[in-house]
Amino acid sequence: MLIRKAIASDIPALSRLIPESARALSQSYYTPEQIEGAVTNIFGLDTMLIADSTYYVVEADGSIVGCGGWSKRKTLYGGDQAKSPEVDALLDPETEPARIRAFFVHPDWGRRGIGSKIMTVCETDARQAGFTNIELVATLPGEPLYAAFGYVAIERFEIPLPDGITLPVARMKKRIAQQGDD
Repeated sequence: MLIRKAIASDIPALSRLIPESARALSQSYYTPEQIEGAVTNIFGLDTMLIADSTYYVVEADGSIVGCGGWSKRKTLYGGDQAKSPEVDALLDPETEPARIRAFFVHPDWGRRGIGSKIMTVCETDARQAGFTNIELVATLPGEPLYAAFGYVAIERFEIPLPDGITLPVARMKKRIAQQGDD
């Protein structure tokens, strides 16, 4: 498996991977209505992550089998269809946490360490960019991965979807030590 920064020409493959991953890997956690509502209204590619060079893909056998990234912007979750420009401002690494964003793995490649591989790169890059804390919004299927990396749930809430449906998620946070910290 090869991990690399995502580029604009990856967008079509990522636009197929994300809903496929969400539909298959969320089945044990969410209802079909919640999954479809999330795929339509929340889950999706945030192209600013690609523009910022903070989004990664994992390739195997010539195909993208996983993706995820980190962000130095205020947006906490959601693809392009879910965000507004005013919340996409840059974060201050000295006072605000970086964001972990948009992890998705192809259903045939789940539980093979792809998420862990991306998480390690993201934490390293965020630390090198001067961040000392990271936060994220975890879906229920993603929460075990983040907990395994030391993220702690600090808030549970539900994201509103159309037709009165909601999507339960957890806001999680972690301190990442800077070089020289003990």
